Amino acid sequence: MPQFLDILPLTKSAFAPFGDVIEADPATMRYINNGTTERFHALAAAEAVGEGARVIINLFRGQPRAFPYEIGMMERHPFGSQSFSPISGRPYLVVASEDEGGRPGRPRVFLARGDQGVNYRRNVWHHPLMSLGAASDFLVVDRDGPGNNLEEYVFEAPFIISEPSL
Repeated sequence: MPQFLDILPLTKSAFAPFGDVIEADPATMRYINNGTTERFHALAAAEAVGEGARVIINLFRGQPRAFPYEIGMMERHPFGSQSFSPISGRPYLVVASEDEGGRPGRPRVFLARGDQGVNYRRNVWHHPLMSLGAASDFLVVDRDGPGNNLEEYVFEAPFIISEPSL
């Protein structure tokens, strides 16, 4: 019997178990450059552990997913965080799970606006990038360096996501 997942709006409190929502938060704003620039300060922290590790910046181009979509696997990165910030201005889906004894629990699905990014903390189960509607570019900050920084888990039965209402 397929298990359908609800799609929730992406909010800081709902996403807190998995990491940070990266968005213009008035509580973090300060003026810089003689008052000509608003800086939204310290919205997330990049993590990179291990000898020879470094934080890098990438551009990912995600292809749109077709719905209904099956979540058949999750991944995590034991040595570093991974953030996704859309630069195409399009909404996308974020899927994350809490750890249950070394494997992902029931996934939670969030609809992110085109002006919201996410930062998955180190070792947080998540699904790969899920663009909606059209190919979309993302600025991605993550770890580079020696060691296997990818663990994948395949579910016995997939979870289903219906097409989101945009």
